[in-house]
Amino acid sequence: MIEIRHVNKSFQGQQAIHDLNLTLPAGELSVLIGSSGSGKSTTLKMLNRLIEPDSGSILLAGEDIRRQSPDSLRRRIGYAIQSVGLFPHWTVEQNIAAVPQLLKWPKSRIQDRVTELLTLLQLPPAQYRQRYPHQLSGGQQQRVGVARALAADPDVLLMDEPFGALDPITRHTLQQELIRIQALSGKTIVLVTHDIDEALLLGQHIVLMEHGRIAQQGKAQDLLLHPASDFVRHFVGQSDTGIRLLGLGKVGERVRQGQASGEPIRADRNLREALSLFVTRQVTCLPVVDEHGQASGVLHFNDLLGAAA
Repeated sequence: MIEIRHVNKSFQGQQAIHDLNLTLPAGELSVLIGSSGSGKSTTLKMLNRLIEPDSGSILLAGEDIRRQSPDSLRRRIGYAIQSVGLFPHWTVEQNIAAVPQLLKWPKSRIQDRVTELLTLLQLPPAQYRQRYPHQLSGGQQQRVGVARALAADPDVLLMDEPFGALDPITRHTLQQELIRIQALSGKTIVLVTHDIDEALLLGQHIVLMEHGRIAQQGKAQDLLLHPASDFVRHFVGQSDTGIRLLGLGKVGERVRQGQASGEPIRADRNLREALSLFVTRQVTCLPVVDEHGQASGVLHFNDLLGAAA
């Protein structure tokens, strides 16, 4: 879906991006990660022409993005940022409807789209559509920001550190929401973060950048098990590899028949969370239930060893 070919970018004589070649798969959630100055945010902003490359080309669905005006391109690409940037004197509905109104959608279609997106993001429409940003929590504002980015049904959604300013509980909730939305919509999403745990949780395709170049790319398991350099090994945290591998697996993948006592864990939780429960409760078996609360079986502590390997 997105092809970056031999792209270079400098700022005040300092080269930020060096001959970058990268393909971001259609219909997947790709994560650009790296430390400050790695070029990840610059790369993201070149995708919607907020920053123009000095040389090279960027193709969206096979078409060079320079063949479109920046305004028309940005109407095809949703953009969600950490600071949200909602218009304070507009209602939630007006904020979400901003781009569809520019595109002159019929009023009834806009209202239906607002209802659809608020429902998708678990903000009951009757309760939230007429509220103003100051009446929302930080997490609710971020959800509205995502809804606004999705409003015109863009081909691509770009997200620049969207959850960085949120508290850990709200951040985790919205990360899970993003996974759910991507699975339901099949959108091509490109997200920038500096948090390796967030990248491993969200990324179907992870691109680790260093000084404007790609240090390594691939699936989470590739970076954890086969780091391409000492930099990659250090960045992903060699001492935490086993724990992070557990975070990639689901309880339901390791459940066995049987019964166990105690508070159950849901099958869709990750094995890292299960390990925490094993240690906290000092048990060797956990009862498992499905998303409807129905008993699924038992997770054994020893089964975590195979998952981490």
